[in-house]
Amino acid sequence: MNGTIRTMPGNPYPQGANWDGAGVNFSLFSENATGVELCLYDDRDANLETHRIPVTEQTDRVWHIYLTGVKPGLRYGYRVHGPYEPNNGHRFNPAKLLVDPYAKSIDGFLHWDDALFGYTIGHPDEDLSRDDRDSAPFVPRSVVVDPYFDWRNDALLRIPWHETIIYELHVKGFTMLHPEIPEDLRGTYAALAHPASIEYLTKLGITSIELMPIHHSVADRHLIERGLTNYWGYNSLGFFAPDARFSAAGSAGEQVAEFKNMVRTLHSAGLEVLLDVVYNHTAEGNQLGPTVCFRGIDNTAYYRGMDGQPRYYMDYTGCGNTLNMRHPRTLQLLMDSLRYWVTEMHVDGFRFDLAAALARELHEVDRLGAFFDIIHQDPILSQVKLIAEPWDLGEGGYQVGNFPVLWSEWNGRYRDCVRDYWRGSDQRLAEFASRLTGSSDLYESGGRKPYASVNFLTAHDGFTLNDLVSYNDRHNEKNVEDNRDGESDNRSWNCGAEGLTDDPRISMLRARQKRNFVATLFLSLGVPMLLAGDEFGRSQQGNNNAYCQDNEISWLDWQNIDSDQLAFTRQIIEFSKQHPVFRRRKWFQGRSIRGSDVNDLAWFRPDGELMSDEDWGAGFAKSLGVFLNGDEIPSVDAAGRRVLDQSFYLIFNAHWEPVEFTLPSERWGQSWIRVLDTRNGTAPTEGEWQRAAGTRMNIESRSLVVMSRVA
Repeated sequence: MNGTIRTMPGNPYPQGANWDGAGVNFSLFSENATGVELCLYDDRDANLETHRIPVTEQTDRVWHIYLTGVKPGLRYGYRVHGPYEPNNGHRFNPAKLLVDPYAKSIDGFLHWDDALFGYTIGHPDEDLSRDDRDSAPFVPRSVVVDPYFDWRNDALLRIPWHETIIYELHVKGFTMLHPEIPEDLRGTYAALAHPASIEYLTKLGITSIELMPIHHSVADRHLIERGLTNYWGYNSLGFFAPDARFSAAGSAGEQVAEFKNMVRTLHSAGLEVLLDVVYNHTAEGNQLGPTVCFRGIDNTAYYRGMDGQPRYYMDYTGCGNTLNMRHPRTLQLLMDSLRYWVTEMHVDGFRFDLAAALARELHEVDRLGAFFDIIHQDPILSQVKLIAEPWDLGEGGYQVGNFPVLWSEWNGRYRDCVRDYWRGSDQRLAEFASRLTGSSDLYESGGRKPYASVNFLTAHDGFTLNDLVSYNDRHNEKNVEDNRDGESDNRSWNCGAEGLTDDPRISMLRARQKRNFVATLFLSLGVPMLLAGDEFGRSQQGNNNAYCQDNEISWLDWQNIDSDQLAFTRQIIEFSKQHPVFRRRKWFQGRSIRGSDVNDLAWFRPDGELMSDEDWGAGFAKSLGVFLNGDEIPSVDAAGRRVLDQSFYLIFNAHWEPVEFTLPSERWGQSWIRVLDTRNGTAPTEGEWQRAAGTRMNIESRSLVVMSRVA
C-alpha cells in the first residue's frame, strides 16, 4: 500500500467498503460497541498490519470513516471494543480480527487455531472466560473491490415459471473432472462458463442452473481435523462475497469479476443463474464457536439468543445458531445482500436453505413474517425467482405448502410420494394423483399456481438417482462418523441386489426404474428440478450425505456416462417442452371444457373405466391411467401460428407384474399411438403400436407408457 492515507468522517451508507474512484468509505453497524478500529494490511504480505485506525464517527449506530489514497485490492478487517458479558449476550473482544459482514471479496480462508475463539478453550468456565490472544494470523481478510464490469447489455432472463427446468449443481463438482475443460480452470466459475459446460447444459435442455452455496464459507474444525472439509458450503461467513474456493483468477477481488463473467456467459446461452443461499445461520456456530465476524461485532443484534438465557443461542438449523430476524439491522443485511446479487451480480433468483427459520419472529413459524413482508414489497426482489426449502429443525418447522404467494417450494411430499409409488409400497393412489398434477391440495387454496411446486426426486442431500435404485442402505463410512450420518430410509426399490452387479436382469430393472423416475418428474405439473449427473447415472458409491467429500465421490464422473440414460433424459425433457399440456400455468379442473364433452383431466382404472370415489379409497392399487386434454392448451408453431396441443393418455404400472390395460372408450379418443415407453427407453418409430379405443394392452411391470391421441 503506497501513498499517504488521509481520514475523513465518511458516511454511514452504504454499509461495507465502497470505492468511489478517490478513496474508500468504510461503514460498520454495531449497536452495543464502545469502539471500533479499522485494520489495514499490506498488499504483498497479508499478515503485515500497516495501520490501525480508530473509527470515531457514528450515525444511527453505524460506525464510519473515509480514507483517501486507497484503492481496490486493499485488505482490511475490524476490531470491535465492548463488554465481554456472555450471560448478557455480549461477546466483544478486540483481540479478535473480524471480517466485514458487507465484504464484497474475502481473501484467504480460516485457519483453525485456539486463538480464533473469544474464550479460553479448556478453561473450567468455558465461554465465560475471555481469551486475549490475537487471532489476526488465522482470519481471512476483507478486500475492497472495483465494482466496474462491462455487462454488455446483459439483463435478467425472466424465464416464465411454467417454462422453467432447474438443474442443481455444485460449481466444483460439475467441472472438476470434465476432460474438455483445461485443468487450470476446472472447479471454478470460469470452468462453468467454458464452452464445454455451456454446450452440455444447453443440449440437455434445462433452463436454469441452481448453484449450491457460493457465498464465502468456512470448513468446520472437526472436519479439517478428520482430513475432510465442508464441500457443500452450507456454512456461510460472507453474504456478499463469491467463495474464493471457486476462483481461477485470484481472491483479492478477481473472483467477483470472474463470477460476473460466468453469469454473463450463461445468460448469453439462455441459462438463468439461481443461488442456493444460507441466511438462516452462520459459520460461527453456538456459544462455543469462534469469533470471526458477527459475534464480535454485535452478538445480540445478529443472533437469536434464548429468552432469559442470552448466553445460549436458539438453534432452529442444527448448526448452532440462528440469525436474529427480529432485528431490523439483520433484516437489512439480508435484504442488502439479496439486492446486491440481483443488481450487481445479475443472478435470476434464489433458493433459501431452511427457509422456515427465516420466518420465525417469536417461536412459531410466522407465514407472514417480516422477512417475507419486506421481500414482497421490494421492487427488485419481488420480481425474481424465490424458492423456499420449506422446513427447519425447530418445532413446527415442516411448512410445505404454507409459504405465501410469490414463493415456490421444494416439494418434499412430491419426492416421498413418487419414490413410494415406484418402489411399489402400499399407498393410496389419491396422493400420487395429486402430486402428478401439481399438488393442488398444498398450493391452490392459497392463491398460488402449479409452479409453486418445485418437484424433485433427488437433491444434493441424499442418494443420487442411480444410488437410489442400487442401495438398500447408506454407505457413508468415508465420512468418518461410523455410518451414522445421513438419511437412513431409502424410499426406493433396489432391484434385488445392492451396489454394483453384473446380473443383466437387475441392471435392466434398475435402468427402467431410473427412466420411470425421470419420466414422472418431467410429465408432472409444476417445476422440475434435476440433480446434476442423474441424467447419466452418477453414483456416490452409496454415500447419501457427501457434504464433506471434496473428491471423486462428489465430483461428476464424465468418463463413465450412461449414454442411454442421458439420451432418454434429453428425450423426455424435449418432449415435455414441446407439449404445453405438461407445462400448464393453471390448475386442472377435472371437468369438461369449452365446446368439449370430455374433461381436461380424467383418471382411469386398468379396465378403461373412470375411477370412482370408491376406487380412490379402496385398497392399495399400483396401476392408473391418466387422460390429459390438450384441446384448450394453445402453443405457437415454427411459423408463428397458434395451434392446439395434443391430448395424451398416461399409463402408470408400479406393480411387480405386468398388468392388462384397456384404452378408454371413443369418447376420449378413437385412436392412440405410443410415443414413450420406459420399458426399454427407446422412442417408437412412426406408426408403431397404434391402437384403437377399447384395445387391451399388456403393460410391463414397473413401467410408464405415454399414448398420444391421433383421432
